[in-house]
Amino acid sequence: MKRSLESLAREVGGKVMGDGSVVISGLAGIEGAQEGDITFASTERFIPLLRGTKASAAIVPQEITDVSLPLLIVKNPLLAVAKILTAFTQQPYVAGGISAMAWVSPSAKVSKDATIHPFVSIGDEAEIGSRVTIYPFVSIGPQTAIGEDTVIYPNVTIYPRCILGKRVIIHAGTVIGADGFGFVKDGEANVRIPQVGIVEIEDDVEIGANCCLDRATFGKTLVKKGVKFDNLVQIGHNVQIGENSIIVAQVGISGSTKLGKNVTLAGQVGLVDHIEIGDNVMIGAQSGIAKNVPPNQIVLGTPHLPYRQFLKVAAVWSRLPEMRKELDLLRKRVEAFEEKKATEKEEE
Repeated sequence: MKRSLESLAREVGGKVMGDGSVVISGLAGIEGAQEGDITFASTERFIPLLRGTKASAAIVPQEITDVSLPLLIVKNPLLAVAKILTAFTQQPYVAGGISAMAWVSPSAKVSKDATIHPFVSIGDEAEIGSRVTIYPFVSIGPQTAIGEDTVIYPNVTIYPRCILGKRVIIHAGTVIGADGFGFVKDGEANVRIPQVGIVEIEDDVEIGANCCLDRATFGKTLVKKGVKFDNLVQIGHNVQIGENSIIVAQVGISGSTKLGKNVTLAGQVGLVDHIEIGDNVMIGAQSGIAKNVPPNQIVLGTPHLPYRQFLKVAAVWSRLPEMRKELDLLRKRVEAFEEKKATEKEEE
């Protein structure tokens, strides 16, 4: 596939500086780019590297006068990269049908233009929408519904009655709808609470590899549209995650916690159960959140603190050994002073 720089500019809403007729056949990083590639500088600090690139053009956030190659100027270079990469790599869907080595229940409804690879299992009364692609060794439980244009990669397990929307992507090894971690003590014994709810995933959600989204005790565990999961994420029963949130690797969210819209949880964040995280909250890596966080906050730490306060505390942490020595020295000086005053008073 080849495109002119001018046509790419129209697609991403950018402006061309230089020769707009230059032909682009791919996209690559600054150092690895070759003739025919378009490269990019996501921020100003990468712009000097463009002087040595072999690329035929570059995506930049501003006009540059000392670079000879044609430029595509956009407000958000990474967004332009995403759109251009999609244009170059996205292939038209071609239905592959149902493999003879897949097992599909006679009561399941599978769209005639779905693609079901070998060793897939589809349970009773499951519904598979148009242009769905299911890769080998995927297990789809009974009464599960999967919306159109969804892609499920190998070794994914979807338990019964779960609901997936349109254009959902689930990467290898993920489990949707396993029982929530629900037990109650009877003396020293742990008595299991049956988990009778479901998991519902709305449109345009992407879930990374080896994630676990547990079914609800009652009702549903809900992931709203546009949410993106990294790998190795654990979502407890009855959790609700608001639209367009981002959940980074090794996050754990305990049961019945609710996240608002556009929440970002950085790596290894842990949330206790039954709390609420407001819209547009950002939580820094390895934070432990034990109470509600109001909307539009940036917090981090365990226990969590507002961002600026955390930075002040962190600055003190590095000085604690020095401060301890100073405190010990002051304590000894105070004790010596008090002893001296006591001695003087006795002599009087």
